[in-house]
Amino acid sequence: MRTKLTLIFALFFALSSSAQWQPAGDKLKTRWASQINVNNVLPEYPRPIMQRAEWQNLNGLWNYAILPVGKQAPASYDGEILVPFAVESSLSGVQKRVGRDNELWYQREFTVPAKWRNNNILLHFGAVDWKADVWVNDVKIGQHTGGYTPFSFDITPALKTGDNKLVVKVWDSTDQGFQPRGKQVNRPEGIWYTPVTGIWQTVWLEPVPRNYIENVKIVPDIDANILKVEVTANETSASNVMTVKVMDGSRVVATAQSINNQPVDVPMPANPRLWSPDDPFLYNLEISLSNNSKELDKVKSYAAMRKYSMARDDKGIVRLQLNNKDLFHFGPLDQGWWPDGLYTAPSDEALRYDVEKTKDFGYNMIRKHVKVEPARWYMHCDQLGMIVWQDMPNGDRGPEWQMRQYFTGNERNRSAESEANFRKEWKEIMDYLFSYPSIGVWVPFNEAWGQFKTEEITEWTKQYDPSRLVNPASGGNHYPVGDMLDLHQYPAPQLYLYDAQRATVLGEYGGIGWAIKEHLWEPDRNWGYVQFNSEKEVTDEYVKYAEQLKQLIRQGFSAAVYTQTTDVEVEVNGLMTYDRAVVKLDEARIRKVNQEICNILSE
Repeated sequence: MRTKLTLIFALFFALSSSAQWQPAGDKLKTRWASQINVNNVLPEYPRPIMQRAEWQNLNGLWNYAILPVGKQAPASYDGEILVPFAVESSLSGVQKRVGRDNELWYQREFTVPAKWRNNNILLHFGAVDWKADVWVNDVKIGQHTGGYTPFSFDITPALKTGDNKLVVKVWDSTDQGFQPRGKQVNRPEGIWYTPVTGIWQTVWLEPVPRNYIENVKIVPDIDANILKVEVTANETSASNVMTVKVMDGSRVVATAQSINNQPVDVPMPANPRLWSPDDPFLYNLEISLSNNSKELDKVKSYAAMRKYSMARDDKGIVRLQLNNKDLFHFGPLDQGWWPDGLYTAPSDEALRYDVEKTKDFGYNMIRKHVKVEPARWYMHCDQLGMIVWQDMPNGDRGPEWQMRQYFTGNERNRSAESEANFRKEWKEIMDYLFSYPSIGVWVPFNEAWGQFKTEEITEWTKQYDPSRLVNPASGGNHYPVGDMLDLHQYPAPQLYLYDAQRATVLGEYGGIGWAIKEHLWEPDRNWGYVQFNSEKEVTDEYVKYAEQLKQLIRQGFSAAVYTQTTDVEVEVNGLMTYDRAVVKLDEARIRKVNQEICNILSE
């Protein structure tokens, strides 16, 4: 009888919670918005590159309050917010602005499962924009700055039996400070979008042993046929034994160990299966930490044998290569915005959908534009076979912009605080994404936005990760550094500069607009670089540009990025509408020409 009553009460609570939460506002929604269950929000494991079996998701309804900067934790809250959707978003159920003069407070309770009693407990945040202060049971456990990277705290000493109180305070100045913020502005218009404040990725708990695996860093070397895995434990000890098993499915194909805090160099079997967009094969990994023959911790991961590099072709043109073969990188500019969730996709299915459609369209690459995604997005790219060019989100301000020549003016002089923060956040982004095999290119600057010390930042980026290519400033002020000269040209492609020593790429072009009335963020103010009124007109223009691009590839372009995957707010130059309900072009026609472009260097 007690069990039945418990189930009935749980069902009643779930139904009442759902009834209390509704998407806020009357803006455009995706089809996935109606499928949200407030008691099971984004339930997928949030860190696929390093998985443990036990974890607890803290997404769902939290209490929230917006207070002036400097106030103490509120005695009462304004209402409920659906985590992890930013407070400005519809799916948060709130849709309010915060601004630099206010702070956003969150509060909820949680219980640690009894079976975790002998473990340390880590509290993880996928991402919080921008500065987060965290308390557990009124004990300050940590602070983090940076809106795009995960962070965690060991909260074990602050825990108590039964209910525990979690409080998070967030401050974010959006575009009124120096911090990286991508396309967010306080007054959205044109290419600038709605602010995103607070928790926007999954919050979760994880039990770990006292000595546990803290990080893994995976570097494939197809020339030496070795997979190098750096395994970092929270407690450094020369007697720690790191073991890596590499599996094809469930079959172990290679094993290696290390001690004395050395990387594990795993000799791979002869003729390993190489990852590519045509064959995105992934090896499964089991990584364990032992001491005195006792296994202390174990995580699951995955890896790909692949290589990003450059070489001259028979005409002397510097080409991008994958696995020592010329490959033309071709894909869309992907902003990663959602009409209902802003930075946060309404579901994992939605997150994967954009990558799947990009694959369907015949592309082999995505440029992730001035935003960093949740880890599962990169996993989807790994699994589906999409090369990723990863931008650093822009911040601060830009200097004079000279896009059609090598720059001769003075670079932006950032404050010491701004420069230190850029370096910190860029390193954290690279550390966060290092082991995802789909990432092929780092892009520290976009155009001239916040561009500073270009040569120094580019050289540091290349040195920090020599396994990938570095595009110093996509469409920005150009310096002879890094691996690419990147041009921006709208709407039609044009090769107006050429670098004989580096790869010359077209980092943005296109922007063919079509405003479809039933699928708009706003009824007016909509724009594209050029505007048309039918699927045929848009497709004809796209194919015309593609045919022009083919000729420019023969003359020197080694990669190209089309603007863009979807409409975003008042930008209507997407391949799909903002709600992902309509593919605006003839899919068969663009797939055919896109595949011709992707394969043009192997003809």
